[in-house]
Order: sequence, then C-alpha cells, then structure tokens
Amino acid sequence: MDSLENDLKSLIIEVFSLDELKPEDIDSHAPLFGEGLGLDSIDALELGLALKNRFGIIITADTPEVRTIFSSIAHLADYIRHIQSS
Repeated sequence: MDSLENDLKSLIIEVFSLDELKPEDIDSHAPLFGEGLGLDSIDALELGLALKNRFGIIITADTPEVRTIFSSIAHLADYIRHIQSS
C-alpha cells in the first residue's frame, strides 16, 4: 500500500472517528463522498483543515479541480505529491 495513501486513510479514520475501519478497509479509488465513505460538504471542510494541519497544504472551493482532488484517496494523494514537489 502506498505510504501517503495509507497516511490519508489513517487521517480520515482519525478525523471522522471511523474507529471500526482500518486503512486497508478503505479502497484508494472509492469515492470519498456519497456512496463511498459517505462524506458530505461539511466533512470536506473538516478534511481540508486536517490536510492543512498534517501536510501544510490548503485546498479551498476555489482550488482548480477541487472536486477531482477530493474524489478519492488516490486523487488526493496525487495532488499532495504534486504540491509537495512544486
């Protein structure tokens, strides 16, 4: 399992108190919102704050392709790698 993706899964479990889940239970390509983990727009704000605190990145509603970035763990990890390498 990709280390960054694993870190993101652990962060989501921690932030949303999904104690019944383990990182390996979350599919990196499954949707974070709606049918996937069932997160909603308020959760997106909380996740954005957690990402800022953990990784020092800021994702806002004005961030280009914000819906794609937040669509899955895999997309979120790709975005973080891109920002960190810039």
